[in-house]
Amino acid sequence: MNGPAAGGGRAVVRLRSAVAALVAAAALGLATGRFVLPPPSGATAHSAAHPDAAVGGAVPTPASSASGSASPAGATEPVTTANLLEPVAFRPEVATGRIHVTDRYGDGVYANAACTGEKTLTQTLGGPGAHFRGLTTSLRTDPDDPTWAADLVDQVAREVAAEAPSPSLAQNFTERLLLEQASCQEQPPGHWVYGRTTTLRFAPDITASWMGTYEGLLNTTGRAPEGEEPCGGIAVLRSGSHYGVLEVHACLGTAAMDRVVRTALSQL
Repeated sequence: MNGPAAGGGRAVVRLRSAVAALVAAAALGLATGRFVLPPPSGATAHSAAHPDAAVGGAVPTPASSASGSASPAGATEPVTTANLLEPVAFRPEVATGRIHVTDRYGDGVYANAACTGEKTLTQTLGGPGAHFRGLTTSLRTDPDDPTWAADLVDQVAREVAAEAPSPSLAQNFTERLLLEQASCQEQPPGHWVYGRTTTLRFAPDITASWMGTYEGLLNTTGRAPEGEEPCGGIAVLRSGSHYGVLEVHACLGTAAMDRVVRTALSQL
């Protein structure tokens, strides 16, 4: 989500710094079972700042230029609630003490019905079920699905995560989920819309792609406006055989969305 570094000397320094960061992250991962994504290497991560993005609007970030043993390995064990995002990820924008966490396992809807269709994860991908986590600022939840707040204004985020039978199938699942969400990048003027796709790639099998949400008042052309900050968004995540969808309803801008998505990816 950042532009390329300018100047040969600075590029070398940044490359050395990136390698050092990845080695440290790998060492931490061996000790804790988790890894830490290096921070963005540019002044901004806003994909709308890249009008010449790749096909589909994807803007890859250079977060994973290291190779060999310095790169972390994707997850292979079954997904548990430990792989889901914690309230602390939304600090300081949302006070951690205000966020209530509700978990369930099974099937359910995972995307907005307005432009993707109200399908369940099983209807789209098959499989026995997934972990659903709702992060809300109210204890009042939907009686049919407690991971949804009764009032959407109280929803901070909602994450769905599961494991596929193989890493290659997990990649297939995330590509399909991302393609489906991309249909929300073009909507009639006045309808909320997703912005350009920004892709984080920490290792070949550890990636995340996210799109910011823009309210209908900002959609005057059928697409997200250039140069405006999003208000939350959606991310499709993959780590090895794990895959997931994270919907952020809190009104987070580019920098905060980048941070939260990176945290969710490192946790997955």
